[in-house]
Amino acid sequence: MSKDFDLVVFGATGFTGRLVVEYLLQSPSATGLRWAMAGRSAGKLAAVRDEVGAPADTPLLVVDSGNAASLQTLMARTRLVLTTVGPYQLYGSELVKACAAAGVDYVDLCGEPAWMRKMIDAHESTAKARGARIVFSCGFDSIPFDLGVWLLQQEMKQRHGHPAQRVRGRVRKMKGTFSGGTAASLKATLESAKTQPGVYELLRNPFSLTPGFEGPKQPSGSKPLLEDVTGSWAAPFVMAAINTRNVHRSNFLLGQAYGAGFVYDEMILTGPGDKGEAIANAIAGDNSLASEDGPKPGEGPSRAEREAGFYDLLFIGQDTEGHTLRVGVKGDRDPGYGSTSKMITEAALCLLHDSPGLAGGIWTPAAAMGRSLIERLRRHAGLSFSVETD
Repeated sequence: MSKDFDLVVFGATGFTGRLVVEYLLQSPSATGLRWAMAGRSAGKLAAVRDEVGAPADTPLLVVDSGNAASLQTLMARTRLVLTTVGPYQLYGSELVKACAAAGVDYVDLCGEPAWMRKMIDAHESTAKARGARIVFSCGFDSIPFDLGVWLLQQEMKQRHGHPAQRVRGRVRKMKGTFSGGTAASLKATLESAKTQPGVYELLRNPFSLTPGFEGPKQPSGSKPLLEDVTGSWAAPFVMAAINTRNVHRSNFLLGQAYGAGFVYDEMILTGPGDKGEAIANAIAGDNSLASEDGPKPGEGPSRAEREAGFYDLLFIGQDTEGHTLRVGVKGDRDPGYGSTSKMITEAALCLLHDSPGLAGGIWTPAAAMGRSLIERLRRHAGLSFSVETD
C-alpha cells in the first residue's frame, strides 16, 4: 500500500528538528521528497513552518509519542520517521515499538546506550520480521566516528588483506557546542542508573550493544595520557561512551569484520608539552555538560556560530604486522547542531533511496549504509573522508 509520505520529521518544532526542516527545504538531495512536519502542537508546527519559509501547504501532523492510536496513524502514512525528540529513554520507546511492528524505517540522534540495548532486546526480532530498518545515533554521535573506523578498516583490508586490530579515534580540533539534547540525555541516563537495575553495568560495558559477544579488554580513555603514536597529550572525550559502543556494534553486525580481538578508544588531542598536559587535565576535570548550567533542550547557537564551527577527527589503525594507516574525517559546521542536522537527514535519505537490499533490524549507520552514506555526506553534507598516510 502506498504511503502519503516518504519521511516525517518528528520534533520539527525543536531546535534540531527545525534545522532538519531547513535542510530539507534547501538541499538538492531532498528534491522530489514527500515529507511532513510532526509534533505535539499544531500551532507551533504552523509557526515554525512560516518562520523557516516552508510552503504554506507543507503537511503538518499532530503526533503524541505516548498515544498508541496517534502513533498508528503516523505509521500508516509514512515510510520513515526521523525523530529528534529526546531524551529517547523518556520519549522514544513507544515510537521504536510502533515502527518495528509496522515495518516503518526509523532514524534518530540517540546517545543513550542503556536505552538502545533495551530497544534491541525488546524489538530487534520484530523489526527483522517486519522489515523495519531502525538506525540509532545518526548525528555527531556517532556517524563521523562509526564511518571513520569503517573506512579505515576497508582500506586496511584492501592494502594489507586484514583489518587493523587496534584503532584509535582522536579529536584533533573541534569548534562548537554539544546540543542541549545531548546534555538532557546524559542527565536522564545518570538518573536511570540510580533507579534501574543493570543500567550502570551496561554503561560501563564497552560491549553493551553486542548481545552475546564480549571482546577483549578495552582502554578506558578516562585519564589524560601522553601518546607516542600521536606525540600529543590526550584527554577523555565525553562522546566516547556512546561512540565506542556503536563502533563495536558495527563490528558485531558485520560479522566481526574488524576482528574478534578489535580494540578501540576515543580521546581528544591537546598538544605536546606542559601546555598540552594542562589542557588535558582541564578537560578531564570538566563536568559542565551534566551540570544545571549546561545547554538546555531547545537552545542552541546562532546561524553564524553554527557556520563558524567545525570538527577534525583522526583515526589511526595498526595491525599486528606493524602497518599503520590514518584516516581523517572533517565536518564544516558545528558538530552538535549544524553538522548533526545534515547528517541525520542524509542518513534518512540514504535509507530511503540507496539501501533497497538492507534487511530489517536495529542497525548502526556504518553497518547499514557504509560507503553509500559516506558518498552522500561528501556530496551534500559538508563532510570529508580521506586516507592521510600509511
